[in-house]
Amino acid sequence: MNTDEWTQTLGTGPLLGIAACAIAVLLLLIITLRVHAFLALVAVSLATAFATGIPADQVISTLTDGFGSTLASVALLVGLGAMLGRLLEVSGGARSLTDALIRRFGEKRAPLALGVASLLFGFPIFFDAGLVVMLPIIFSVARRLGGSVLLYGLPAAGAFSVMHVYVPPHPGPVAASTLLGADVGLVTAFAVLLAVPTWYLTSYLYGRWAGKRIDLPVPAILGTEDDEDTRTEPPGAGTVAGLLLLPLVLIFANTGLTTAGKAGWINSDAGWFDVLVALGSTPVALLITVFVAMYVLGTRRGRGKDVVERLLDSALGPVCAIILITGAGGMFGGVLRASGIGDALSDALTGLGLPVIVAAYVIATVLRIAQGSATVALTTAAGLVQPLVIGGGFGSVEVVAIVLALAAGSVTAGHVNDSGFWLVGRFFQMDVKTTLKTWTVMQTTIGLVGFALASALYLVA
Repeated sequence: MNTDEWTQTLGTGPLLGIAACAIAVLLLLIITLRVHAFLALVAVSLATAFATGIPADQVISTLTDGFGSTLASVALLVGLGAMLGRLLEVSGGARSLTDALIRRFGEKRAPLALGVASLLFGFPIFFDAGLVVMLPIIFSVARRLGGSVLLYGLPAAGAFSVMHVYVPPHPGPVAASTLLGADVGLVTAFAVLLAVPTWYLTSYLYGRWAGKRIDLPVPAILGTEDDEDTRTEPPGAGTVAGLLLLPLVLIFANTGLTTAGKAGWINSDAGWFDVLVALGSTPVALLITVFVAMYVLGTRRGRGKDVVERLLDSALGPVCAIILITGAGGMFGGVLRASGIGDALSDALTGLGLPVIVAAYVIATVLRIAQGSATVALTTAAGLVQPLVIGGGFGSVEVVAIVLALAAGSVTAGHVNDSGFWLVGRFFQMDVKTTLKTWTVMQTTIGLVGFALASALYLVA
């Protein structure tokens, strides 16, 4: 889509009014009129594109670009993750690791164990990929111990979210660090120090609170251990842990090689460099893991090739709706970005005269609410405050605090225009109202607590 051929003539007020109306109509269609979320998102995206003045000949390309760019990052990860989850579930691998976790940490600390494991997995792996890999373990623990799936799911999902938004090497904090001239090593160190207490307060404690008040059964979307192709001899917990660590190691190697190449420590022009980096990309790492799991959890344990193929095929059907709805959520966010709503908000907010760290948080928060993408909100807000930071004579730790404040704003109040909202809601089989009461609230607290800690760092720097 080429949006350079037209100029948005609507002012900030009308654009904000259109965005608010679009979100209200979307919620009305899904919650009150019970229209399927995929249809509602596509219809509202189309209406919003016309209402904001996107030229008619560019409307469809705007919709498909937003849809396609989201699917490019989500569809492969969800599909491969679902296949891996299916193999783990049916082979009994998820239960083996669950039993080991419960023996080690005890039943009462199972949500804590899942959350800590997710924090570790979340260091190099993206939010959506990490979540789909952990889901079979989360569901197995919930089935074994009973209670709402939120009791176990929110601490884990929150851990991936916290790591993704605050800690390099994830793209948002890396881009913001680069734009503001922050030391990435310092950002990483302070981000980890901020991420752990933020996760504990907003995801672990809140997840336990919400899990006791909202009773959700464990979804059967990845299958159950009582299915037709049930396990014969379950793999050991060490084998399962090794499988889950395989993509982590590959992705971490990708990050390390990329960093070393940019620093000039190794020759990034060599052919082997590009091959190894490609092997460590998230989709390829998951693809390799699925092939290894097919052998380790399938054929090596006596399952025929036709049985393994049937298991993998059965994993894709239940997640098709998740993939389409997530893509449609990305479409809606893409329309809001292409229409210039984010740019209008940026222009209106830059002249407020707030302290830099407060302005960074407010701008990132408003952009996040307006257009959905945390990474876009973070990088856009970083670009807006860049002149203030570069010319402000701030110390290195103060700049780190501003980066973390931007990250805090970019995660605040994720709602219906964020593809992650639909990913979490559909995997846990929550309706929109429940997702708003749980996921949106938790994301908001992740932002608020993170901003408070970043502000404290700024003040003592």
